[in-house]
Amino acid sequence: MAGHNKWSKIKHKKAKEDAHKGKAFTKVVREIMVAAKSGGADPDMNPALRLCIQKAKSVNMPNDNIKRAIEKGAGGGDGSDLEQITYEAYGPNGVALLIETLTDNRNRTLPNLKMIVNKGGGNMAEQGSVAYMFDKKGVVYFEPGANEEQIIEIALEAGADDVRSDEDGSVVVETSPGHFESVVTAISNAGIEYADANLDMVAQTMIPLDKELAAKILKLVDAIEEDDDVQNVYGNYEIDEAIAEELMGN
Repeated sequence: MAGHNKWSKIKHKKAKEDAHKGKAFTKVVREIMVAAKSGGADPDMNPALRLCIQKAKSVNMPNDNIKRAIEKGAGGGDGSDLEQITYEAYGPNGVALLIETLTDNRNRTLPNLKMIVNKGGGNMAEQGSVAYMFDKKGVVYFEPGANEEQIIEIALEAGADDVRSDEDGSVVVETSPGHFESVVTAISNAGIEYADANLDMVAQTMIPLDKELAAKILKLVDAIEEDDDVQNVYGNYEIDEAIAEELMGN
């Protein structure tokens, strides 16, 4: 999703995580291992690891699992040879897609993605042909009904770039990557619950989709996300709230 239907995307994402909790854990464990390998096992000295731990707690991962993942990544054991690769693609109607992966075998990952994307009516793209359309930002989402005035005051003071309320009543905070952690910390310390918080690739401009195209794109994105090597998928598409709710079965 994009634009004014962020909340639909979050509900859809949470429902998928609940239905496939084991898979959600696996994705987070892989991120923790890579962060610990590259920056060390001490969260106080490793901002990337702190963000991964925060994500692990958001999906209710037990502390023992988190600890084991950190030790495995920092110790260079099996699975610590994962590498981060971002692939670029076009979906139906020229929708741009960024696909973030963690893989121990790029000779497996790329052919699998090509098959999924081609089957979904798209094609893989040259490196750099899609990435320039996106900016990396910290994004924090709040459920409809959240106290927007309080969020604005706390987030802007902590360094956020923008706070807005979408049509469905949800609140979205955007930050630079450098201020993301301080903003999330300030919000948490104030006792305000957020629905989701991530460093995302945010499209600079959006392509609005009708119901037919939206169905194709959502089916393709779901198929890509089911691949074991895929961590995140970002797109420059926007779907009307009513269409999104209907297609996602909410």
